[in-house]
Amino acid sequence: MTRRRKALALASALALVAGGALVAGCGGDDDGGTDTGGGGGTSTTEGTVTKGGTYRMAMVDLGYSNGFDPSAEYTSVSWNIQANLLVRPLIGYNHRSGAAGNVPVPDLATAIPEPTDGGKTWTFTLKDGVKFGAPLNRAITSKDIAYAFERIATPSVAAGYGFYYTEIAGWKAFSEGKAKTIAGITTPDDKTIVFKLTKAVPDFTYRLAMPATAPIPREVGSCFEQSGRYGRYVISSGPYQIEGSDKLDITSCKTMKPISGFNPVRNLNLERNPNYDAATDVETTRESNPDKFSFTVNTNSKDIFDKIAAGELEGSQDAIPADVARKFLRDDSLKDRVKAFADDGTRYITMNLTEAPFDDVNVRKAVNFVMDKEGLVRAWGGSTYGTVPGHFIPDALLPATDEVANYDAYPSENGAGDLAAAQEAMKASKYDKDKDGVCDAGACKDVLLVTRNVDPYPKMEPILVDSLKKIGINVTVRALPTGSAYTLIQTANKKIPIAANPAWAKDYGDASTFGVIFDGRNIAPTNNTNYSLVGITEAQAKEAGASYPAGGVPSLDADIDACNALPVGDERLECWFAFDKKLMEEVVPVVPYLLSNNTDLIGPSVTAYDFDQSTSEAALSHVAVDVSKQK
Repeated sequence: MTRRRKALALASALALVAGGALVAGCGGDDDGGTDTGGGGGTSTTEGTVTKGGTYRMAMVDLGYSNGFDPSAEYTSVSWNIQANLLVRPLIGYNHRSGAAGNVPVPDLATAIPEPTDGGKTWTFTLKDGVKFGAPLNRAITSKDIAYAFERIATPSVAAGYGFYYTEIAGWKAFSEGKAKTIAGITTPDDKTIVFKLTKAVPDFTYRLAMPATAPIPREVGSCFEQSGRYGRYVISSGPYQIEGSDKLDITSCKTMKPISGFNPVRNLNLERNPNYDAATDVETTRESNPDKFSFTVNTNSKDIFDKIAAGELEGSQDAIPADVARKFLRDDSLKDRVKAFADDGTRYITMNLTEAPFDDVNVRKAVNFVMDKEGLVRAWGGSTYGTVPGHFIPDALLPATDEVANYDAYPSENGAGDLAAAQEAMKASKYDKDKDGVCDAGACKDVLLVTRNVDPYPKMEPILVDSLKKIGINVTVRALPTGSAYTLIQTANKKIPIAANPAWAKDYGDASTFGVIFDGRNIAPTNNTNYSLVGITEAQAKEAGASYPAGGVPSLDADIDACNALPVGDERLECWFAFDKKLMEEVVPVVPYLLSNNTDLIGPSVTAYDFDQSTSEAALSHVAVDVSKQK
């Protein structure tokens, strides 16, 4: 999952469930999280938890990757809002911290079934009493879920993670327009949906918990089957709906105008869905305490956190600025308002394997050696925000061994970089003509580096520039708003050579969800998450408008397939560790620099808070507010 902002991903331990490496959980301990000296990794309940009020949040940029369309969104912030508040897939999570937050539970389904036919057939029954919000006000049926899958398979929708469902029989034929339905999805009646797969997929349950699989009414969704369009017309299946949904005129496609409560550059306001029946849900999954949620855009980060401190907001989905975190953590009366949870995600620099000078693996190794990763962590605010990783996939998704814990692909003194090792790597590249350890080719001049224009990225910029300059790579920095930065590097024909804005969060509890961003078969012309273009073929490059180097591009597809074929257990974990080592030592498409903590500052009116391990954000389904303390 693309991480839009602060820390990233979740994790777990593949032995058990869905969210990090299936069992261990991403939170570090059973309570979930890393104690920073403040509220740390524990949930918060302050005083009496009551229903009502408006829970107010603000961020510099909503940063949705595809217009808030559940079929296509691939950011933790959008997933968090959708899964906690707005949509209900067949399977969900309890939206709690730690290992328990990564365990899949029934949501719209009455139960999680055991597959039949050697793991290739899954049959689900829908609960009674589940209805869409306004203006449909009708029962949700199995056909609405089937249509959600059809949208994912529709190329024009530009689904961000449609690759997770290609093992459903008939998927390709439908996607290519050769069939009117997906043969492997059938709806014998309104309460039953059956999935037939072409092969056993051990983690299929977890894939069904992703927001894109939640029901979508064809009568509305079919009007908006272009990328990002449906986001302003989302029909609720959860406890909240977009404010003004009742005013949406669904007489025809032409009569539908964007729902007033959502403006992508200003705000998203949610109100209770009057058709939501709490009896079809459980409080361990959703308490739904506030009457409303307000998410507003404020380009002034300082103003956002000043307002949280003063009680004018309850929180933000942006990271706490380091100076604000220090102020609160040093004050015993305030430190409990800082919440930091290990979310087992990785922030990284991505290098495009089709663009010079990063089409040379030795250059990519040199960048890993020279980068002042500890300096980048300091730019984030230090250890409250995470630590320098030695490799890409978080340890919690790999075997719990000393070898994994001690593995560092590019060691250096205090994480500050190893110039001598970087120069040796550069000498071996075709771009160092005089073999002095410094790139002297034209390809290293005026190299475009994309980053974000929101804190802490401006603080990272001089560190990135200075580190790369030591090996002769001179960059021109283009700092953009979060959403624009992602859109740029996700568009293959833009040919971005290097970018420091990405982060990756697990989609569910398996290291395979880190492998997907290096799978060449997942490369798409737009909304592409394989930013480095690992495994791209010449034909794909031509189709996407990307470059294609003379020597080709290395592929990890076979390694991914080998790991995915293994059942959950030790052998699978070891396979993914071997993959991680090959990624870092042989292919080298990334520079991981932060194994992150998710950080939140909460306002004085918040009476209940927890961390949602499944989305790496605040558990909005469990927050509560005391309106008497709001300003």
